[in-house]
Amino acid sequence: MQFLTSYRVVRLSGPLCPGVCSHGVGQFVIQRETGCMGGDTCLSAKCTPTLIVIITPYALPPFHHCPIFSTARNGSLSSLPPPDQQPPTTLLTNDSVSSRPNALVLLVSKNEATNLHVVDIQKRTPLKPVPLVLDVNGRSLWVDCESNYLSSTYNAPQCHSTQCSRANLHDCRTCSAQTRPGCHNNTCGLNAVNPVSGETAFGELAQDVLSIPSTDGSSLGQLVTIPQFLFACAPSSLAQKGFPPAVQGVVGLGHTSIALPTQLASHFGFQQKFALCLTSPLNHGVLFLGEAPYRLHPGIDVSHPLGSTPLSISREGEYFIQVTSIRINERVVPVNPALLNRRPGSTLISTTTPYTVLEHSIYQTFTQFYANQMSWAPRVQPIAPFGLCFDATKMTATQIGPEVANIDLVLHNRNNVWRIVGANSMVQPRPGVWCLGFVDGGSNPKAPIILGSYQLEDNLLQFDLARSKLGFSSSLLFRGTHCGNFFVGSAQTSAAKEEKHV
Repeated sequence: MQFLTSYRVVRLSGPLCPGVCSHGVGQFVIQRETGCMGGDTCLSAKCTPTLIVIITPYALPPFHHCPIFSTARNGSLSSLPPPDQQPPTTLLTNDSVSSRPNALVLLVSKNEATNLHVVDIQKRTPLKPVPLVLDVNGRSLWVDCESNYLSSTYNAPQCHSTQCSRANLHDCRTCSAQTRPGCHNNTCGLNAVNPVSGETAFGELAQDVLSIPSTDGSSLGQLVTIPQFLFACAPSSLAQKGFPPAVQGVVGLGHTSIALPTQLASHFGFQQKFALCLTSPLNHGVLFLGEAPYRLHPGIDVSHPLGSTPLSISREGEYFIQVTSIRINERVVPVNPALLNRRPGSTLISTTTPYTVLEHSIYQTFTQFYANQMSWAPRVQPIAPFGLCFDATKMTATQIGPEVANIDLVLHNRNNVWRIVGANSMVQPRPGVWCLGFVDGGSNPKAPIILGSYQLEDNLLQFDLARSKLGFSSSLLFRGTHCGNFFVGSAQTSAAKEEKHV
């Protein structure tokens, strides 16, 4: 086993045979792929490498000249910078390169005090779990770099570099303080956003190691690593307002060039698709990145059947759907149609808004209509922020929450309906009281309807970015499972010990 100090992984379009070659820009270790047999000729169509690992010339002694290098040069290697301009990365061994995963997974926990959902992502060298707020509309992953950010593999790309172009950043920044992560001269600047307070801060575009568990859709697998994941380094003050204790930033899932789903799909070669399954503080929810299946105990693949509706994306990379009408107990709520005929969509999906927010006139009509449909249930004094509450002792508990009026969000056609049952429509702020979990957003909210995270819990949402579609399950409680039923077994422990670099 040989330990290497620096490497870069690229894809190659042309067929090559396994071997080791050398050239002025570095050494190339070509991995054997299944189907590339020893008897095949070097340019056989059957023989295509999965990866090429480019190593700095000083990492290993020179090898013989490779007769097939001209083929490689015509592939994707010619545009690479010299090794001394490639940022250092974590070590790699010749036997640690393996096949690319089809899907990745992160466990999601809900903080009860803030109602925010949090994931732990392994970052830096040595690896360290970093707790981050999950923001489905966030433009990037950002972390607090002022509070003891220690990593031997941190790198700040230079202004006007390829990395800055990929992030669509054109502003150069300087930093007058002592050089440290988040403070370098002639680097790219970008805004990081606190989705709770709405505050922004100007930070530094950075690269570092990120590791994430692979999955077969049923359980946690081995950790896989992106050695140069792009993220934003932000000041400590940005993570101090509205976040749970110890949270160090935000992981953004928005449709942007450096959001987590985009970078993972690009690096590992799977489709730009992710699925979100949130749950209550009693369980861990799950975020799948990549291909289905998504299996929950007792062995149910919740990736089908799913309803489907067009997914619209704002200029900021936020996710909208078109709700055309609202029904309660199959009866249409008389909402002003003009309010729902908005672009890019009437309804914003949010994981950082605790409860669904309705524009003021929609809220008034909706709550009055709901109260009329629940006339049999005694009402009690409302508990803020809710405006309509009931005596819970007079309600019947069921498998899908309290037995109350169903709410249907009618999407792009009458037969395409997202049903919200009692488990997602009613909130219990104190024993003996159920409140309708929708809040008044005033006259000028960001969207007429902002679907909050409480209404998303125990629903699978699949964001298919390649096809601009949202798949939705409605409540998984109907199917005898919930989002806390993703299996976490011994693979979680072994994953922390056994990494594979791809």
